[in-house]
Amino acid sequence: MANKVKEIWKSGKAVVNAWLAIPSGFSAEMIAQCGFDSVTVDMQHGVQDYLSMVQCFQAMDKHPVTPMVRVPWNEPGIIGKVLDGGAYGVICPMVNTPQEAKNLVSYSKYPPQGVRSNGPIRAGMYGTAGSYQKTANADTVLLPMMETRTAVENMEAILDVEGLDGVYIGPSDLGFSYGLEPKLDRTEPEILAIYEKIIKECGKRGLNPGIHCSGAEGAARAINMGFKLVTLSNEVGLMTTYAKMQVNATRKDSGGKA
Repeated sequence: MANKVKEIWKSGKAVVNAWLAIPSGFSAEMIAQCGFDSVTVDMQHGVQDYLSMVQCFQAMDKHPVTPMVRVPWNEPGIIGKVLDGGAYGVICPMVNTPQEAKNLVSYSKYPPQGVRSNGPIRAGMYGTAGSYQKTANADTVLLPMMETRTAVENMEAILDVEGLDGVYIGPSDLGFSYGLEPKLDRTEPEILAIYEKIIKECGKRGLNPGIHCSGAEGAARAINMGFKLVTLSNEVGLMTTYAKMQVNATRKDSGGKA
């Protein structure tokens, strides 16, 4: 299976990414047919586990989206396991040093580039027998999360690590680490300056910066800044935002009868 994320990047466009916190194949199936380019199962802050991740992948398999995962941590067991389960992209939290970035690459790549163990029990279905291993290293998207002051200080060294496809900004934790309120769509000049530098340094290296946004307005603004992957909240946020809007409109338009 071709990696749609990489194809979009090659075309020069930005990827619109969905985010799944709910452990439900049905929710995943509904989100996958909404026009997203990729769908990421969140195993860090979502309530997903490994089996629900597989069920989400199975549910969205018939739709032209790239299945990705945010793993809970930079650890070889879970990274290899989500790849074996069918993830075509790995977003990894709290990568703060070049060595941690090198570890991520090593855990995610088959030899000689890395130490990933062979056993693509489900991912192997993406190719013919034995062919998955020949292309997996090149096809898999790797995005370490840059979300702390320490990571920003090590930015250039992290981006120089061979095998990465870009970085993924966690605005809440990034702001938190600078003593600011944790939120997604940031407007503080010091944070925007960090974004600009990340975009510039990624551009020098042919890498693709991604960022988590609260919705369409923030995502469009991020794309216009130069980000190459934007996430629209998550399915919980999209659902509750629209539900609140509908409830509020009902109460407002019913003349006080509700």
